[in-house]
Amino acid sequence: MSNVVSYELIDNIGVITIDNPPVNALSHALRKGLQDAITAGQTDASEALVVICAGRTFIAGADITEFGKPPQSPSLPDLLTTIESSRKLVVAAIHGTALGGGFETALACNYRCAVSNAKVGLPEVKLGILPGAGGTQRVPRIAGVKAALEMITSGNPIGAVQASAMNLIDEVVVGNDLKSSAIAYAKDLVASGAPLKRVRDITIDPSTIEPGFFEGYRKKLAARARGQIAPDRIVSCVEGAVNLPMDKGLELERALFAECVQSPQSQAMRHVFFAEREATKIKGLAADTPVRDIKHVAIIGGGTMGGGIAMCFANVGIPVTMLEISDEALERGMNIIRKNYSITVKKGKMDEAEMVQRLNLIDGTTSYEDLSNVDLVIEAVFENPDIKKEVFAKLDAVCKPGAILASNTSYQNVDDIANATKRPQDVLGMHFFSPANVMKLLEVVRGEKTADDVLATAMKIGKKIGKVCALSRVCYGFIGNRMLGGYGRQAHMLLLDGATPAQVDAAAEEFGMAMGPLAMSDLAGLDVGYKARQAREAQGEVMDPVTHCIGSALVEGGRLGQKSGAGYYKYDPQTRARISDPEVEALIRAQAEKLGVKQREISNEEIVARLFYPLINEGALILEEGIAQRPSDIDVVYVYGYAFPSAKGGPMYFADQVGLKEVYDTILRFQKELGPDYWQPAPLLEKLANEGSSFGAWAKSQG
Repeated sequence: MSNVVSYELIDNIGVITIDNPPVNALSHALRKGLQDAITAGQTDASEALVVICAGRTFIAGADITEFGKPPQSPSLPDLLTTIESSRKLVVAAIHGTALGGGFETALACNYRCAVSNAKVGLPEVKLGILPGAGGTQRVPRIAGVKAALEMITSGNPIGAVQASAMNLIDEVVVGNDLKSSAIAYAKDLVASGAPLKRVRDITIDPSTIEPGFFEGYRKKLAARARGQIAPDRIVSCVEGAVNLPMDKGLELERALFAECVQSPQSQAMRHVFFAEREATKIKGLAADTPVRDIKHVAIIGGGTMGGGIAMCFANVGIPVTMLEISDEALERGMNIIRKNYSITVKKGKMDEAEMVQRLNLIDGTTSYEDLSNVDLVIEAVFENPDIKKEVFAKLDAVCKPGAILASNTSYQNVDDIANATKRPQDVLGMHFFSPANVMKLLEVVRGEKTADDVLATAMKIGKKIGKVCALSRVCYGFIGNRMLGGYGRQAHMLLLDGATPAQVDAAAEEFGMAMGPLAMSDLAGLDVGYKARQAREAQGEVMDPVTHCIGSALVEGGRLGQKSGAGYYKYDPQTRARISDPEVEALIRAQAEKLGVKQREISNEEIVARLFYPLINEGALILEEGIAQRPSDIDVVYVYGYAFPSAKGGPMYFADQVGLKEVYDTILRFQKELGPDYWQPAPLLEKLANEGSSFGAWAKSQG
């Protein structure tokens, strides 16, 4: 055995217990210990073996500390061969999560039992790889080809009950004593003479797969995968499970796994994986910083955003009070929440009882006095600084001492908002992304006077509600929206220079974006940006009409985007499919002529550089100013908040792969060709480019 694996004989059952905290990751010690225990169990008095884990979960996956290091024997495939070769029944007893290699380990066992709230899955595709220890061969043999493809190409875990319906779990046990239940289940199997069931002995009849199925599935995936190779290779592996003997299928799987692991896409996605975990670490904040207890939350504003935020807390069992200006507005907000939950129920992701339970956690009020005992208030009102200051002054007057006051502002100065109270130390920004109940990113904005425990609490509660948190200091637009300005500006100016909306969006989507910038503007509503520009002008800011004249002309012509059926595109009223509109192209030409811009042919290469290099340049300024802690935090913001392709690793990682000298030289070329107004290289970018360095190297030098 090893120090992480123990063995005991209980009656006629050999119980192998894995204890490798915190998540029983498949370290070398675990693999060796489990292999030794399986081997030892072949020669003692046991009649069956149970593999169970201590702590909060079954084997949750690979040991990330071993990523990139030379493999040590036994490999996971070697371990699974040992399990599958056992002369005695092996039962996997699952609680918590069995993911990746952990689930592959369970699949190599003869039988699997699980508690009802356990989850299983193969999330490797989210790291740009595929299951490399038989997952693509065993799941289709058990659950069928279609179910296997959906599970493996999505990477999403499924619950034990669903897994049981797919035959991936043989027994869902009742109660919390998994060990006793698993031993009893193993005894029943022995007593009934249950066969030594091995997945490798199952074959799939190729005639049951309709002609062209795999090719069709590849085409279906192509749009969703956005250029990623791993989903395509998963299809090839599952096709191999149909047409090849098990050993040949495993050979194919290992070969394609190696291809994916070595790909730039997987390296980028693994960068995001580690960046997400690094983003939770706040420089200068002690790991043992105390946090405040959040038992009741209030949301100011019951619109789409406020309702979505309320759902985030109700989803984890935290009561929420939602405040609106009138009973009518409050009812509208509650109806939005009910509708969202109903959609989830219809999709089969929640039952009616659970929906009712969550709805019961959300109540409403029109009186600030009802917020006197809440622990956290999140303001989600219109983006007007005066309105926000007024709200915070009212909260300051009624909320108990120690209550955290947070603004969901996308742009406004959190310090100014904090100064509207007598407790600026309790104020910070918690910038959710729309729809808040779906989008994973939460920008936590640290004000000048925000207390350490307030910051620590926000990061902890963000994690509890399922968000990926990234820290920002105060500036206009924080990290994400500040950087987005250049992206949107260049999309608009590319139109003036001669590109069509369809060409700009197609280039961005080919790069890997889920949606191009103009289609995204239509989805968000062109009037949103229009009103924001009006508000900034009202505050005395001088706006450059060149950068927004087309968007303004569309709004003033009643084209507000998808919600009005027309924006940069026309939209099919049934399917919402976007359709290029000659009227818009004529409007663009007219605006260009009015401004004296001579239109020309524009390459997709130029479009990509003009869209994404401003992100990189602004990111460099943000790092210099200390707004973001590290380049990888910026990558996290863009991958999880703006759908930047994870296979590119985020804008700062992407810049390092292109080479900062190339990015810098291109910006200088645009400065010469397009004018200096929006093409001034950031000093940090210039410095690193001339040194032949990278953002990654710079981050390491900063500690």
